Amino acid sequence: MSQSPESTTNSNPFTKPGFIIAAALVVALIAAAVVIFLLPNEQGNAQPAPAQTSSAPASPSTSTASDESVCGLPASKDTALGTAPTSKWELVGTMAVPTDPPTAGPGTVGKDGLRSCFAQSPTGALYATANIWAASFNGYAKQVYLELSADSPTRDKAVQAIREGKDVGGGTTPKVQIAGFIIHSYTPKAAVVELAIKSSDGGYGAFSTSLLWEDGDWKMDIPAAGGNAVRQISDLSSFIPWAGV
Repeated sequence: MSQSPESTTNSNPFTKPGFIIAAALVVALIAAAVVIFLLPNEQGNAQPAPAQTSSAPASPSTSTASDESVCGLPASKDTALGTAPTSKWELVGTMAVPTDPPTAGPGTVGKDGLRSCFAQSPTGALYATANIWAASFNGYAKQVYLELSADSPTRDKAVQAIREGKDVGGGTTPKVQIAGFIIHSYTPKAAVVELAIKSSDGGYGAFSTSLLWEDGDWKMDIPAAGGNAVRQISDLSSFIPWAGV
């Protein structure tokens, strides 16, 4: 499948009807808000601008913890996914997420429903990305910071805000579903996964997430400023289709 970059639009998204604007993982002390703009299909002919280029994964953590999965999931020597994995899907809030506990994860589901422990493999990184964002969009923003984020100064500020009782809720829950993916890069220590999502009105958006393998699980590497790379797309032509709804 062709994976040429999809177009972004250079017009002001706030002036266009039909957009869904969703803020997730918001902390007042840091610029780590993520905003997703979903362009309805009928507006897909907007003039394109150059697509954002995914940055290389950040340097892996220097943690001395074992590389082995914290819950015993098998690792893989694969470095890419050419096709969508066959997946069973379950709902986290309103969003369908993939699940394969014996092989890809989640290997652990907490009493509060938070899902963690994903395999050290491209499929595990993909499953982790999907589950992390579903959690953040459906009431688990605080737990994502505390349990599913890699060590970094940005995470430290978020944790401090949480301990001070500041609100880190994700704002309005977006009504979106996963529609496809690209794994831009993968090593056993770091990965960059981009998810395409579809809104209830038929619009599409995409956002890229950096992951680090830390303490036996995939953790989201929170950007130092500005949120994750987000772009508008008009279709799924550059993505591997993958959906549970």
